[in-house]
Amino acid sequence: MDPRPPAPRRPSLPRMAGLALAIALAGCATAPEPTAEQIRAEALNTVAIPPNWSAQASQAQVDRGWLAAFNDPQLTALVHEALDRNPDLLIAASRVEQANAQVDIAQAQLRPAIGLIGRAGSKPIADLVPLLSGLMLRMSWEIDLWGRLRYARNAAMAASDAQNADYRYAQQSLAASVARAWFTATEARLQLQLATEVAASAQQLATLAGQRERVGAGSSNDTLAARANAATFEDARQQTELASRSAARALEILLGRYPGATLQAATALTPLPGAVPAGVPIDALNRRPDLYAAERRVAAAFDKVGEARAAMLPTVTLSAGYGRLSNAAVRTRDDLEQTTSSVSATGIVPLYTGGALSGQVRLRSAEQKQAVADYARRALVALAEVEDALTAERVLSQREALLSDALSVNEQAARQVRESERIGRADQRAVQAQDMQTLAARSALLSLRRDRLSRRVDLYLALGGDYSSEVVPAPDAGTAGETPPR
Repeated sequence: MDPRPPAPRRPSLPRMAGLALAIALAGCATAPEPTAEQIRAEALNTVAIPPNWSAQASQAQVDRGWLAAFNDPQLTALVHEALDRNPDLLIAASRVEQANAQVDIAQAQLRPAIGLIGRAGSKPIADLVPLLSGLMLRMSWEIDLWGRLRYARNAAMAASDAQNADYRYAQQSLAASVARAWFTATEARLQLQLATEVAASAQQLATLAGQRERVGAGSSNDTLAARANAATFEDARQQTELASRSAARALEILLGRYPGATLQAATALTPLPGAVPAGVPIDALNRRPDLYAAERRVAAAFDKVGEARAAMLPTVTLSAGYGRLSNAAVRTRDDLEQTTSSVSATGIVPLYTGGALSGQVRLRSAEQKQAVADYARRALVALAEVEDALTAERVLSQREALLSDALSVNEQAARQVRESERIGRADQRAVQAQDMQTLAARSALLSLRRDRLSRRVDLYLALGGDYSSEVVPAPDAGTAGETPPR
């Protein structure tokens, strides 16, 4: 008969885990995060948002896929190239991955930590403890009684949602930047052609002035003035050439290419698409990814306040182990069991921390106020961007009509001067001078049309319109919090 008394029965790991789960479920639930409507009401409580835009605009919903509205296959290809290779967008993608990893880390704090503890070795028989060897399964689990860990997880998920929205807005901003850079490069190429024609006309006038001086029909002052004008227009041509190369390099940097100014712009500006349905102001606030990101940062700050407050309350950690000692160690003592297990609970009650915990609450509360104020700032800037873009649509449209009329008048005058020169009532100088004025009118109209295209892109971006009709998810978006419905 075994003279040793029977070992006391210890709770099994499954029973202990079930008890811990019951305690955790009995803990305090976390407070719900503020909704978008609550955040907007708090941030914009002194701002009266009108039902319609100040500038006249259609109230229809903004269409997706504004890039296709320009009907420019080369521009579309460049945008997709930039989305694949742009360094700034790759940085934004890495930030999304970091935020998603933070969610996984915060989520892990709510689960038990399980590991193996092993020991092997030998010492003199008199030193029994170092002689013990074996393997033990160990589990440690902090019971989230007051929601501290859940608040931390919720904050990480909200921050991840914000980063995903930032990534989406970075995509839209990059597409808009490529479009504007493409229009600028195209205009620069066309302006260089016009500048070359103007410089050539100025040189012809200088040549004519020299010829008139030689035959006695002109003076040296006329010749010197013509030569000075020719030099001035040649300088303008060279500046335009420099601007054209700079525009090409700027676009190449967005594309992730070497900035060698080798990219060939288009030979004509794309036509301006039809009018944009602008919706209503509140729609823009709901649609823009950058404002959704600001909303989620307010929610993250709210959860961090809850985490800081819960940190002032007691914590309970359960530990359990189950293992087996080596036969050699057991045989040295009759009162040692070959199989061993343990269950323990540790409670920590913060009594005095020198104000660190209350300071954390004040810090997180101030960060929440900052997040709310940041949302208000971003919302007002967003509304101003739309109003500016809509106003620019109207003003630039009126200016284009005026400049088109001016060009038409200059072209008509050029035809009349050529007819006068043909019948001998005007000389070549008058023809060249009128041609230069016509080229200047074309240059002004070209610049304005490029401006209208760029402003149209600004309007799409300000309204929260997407460049593509297909939603491209951020990297690892499925492993983090809720992906923004933008």
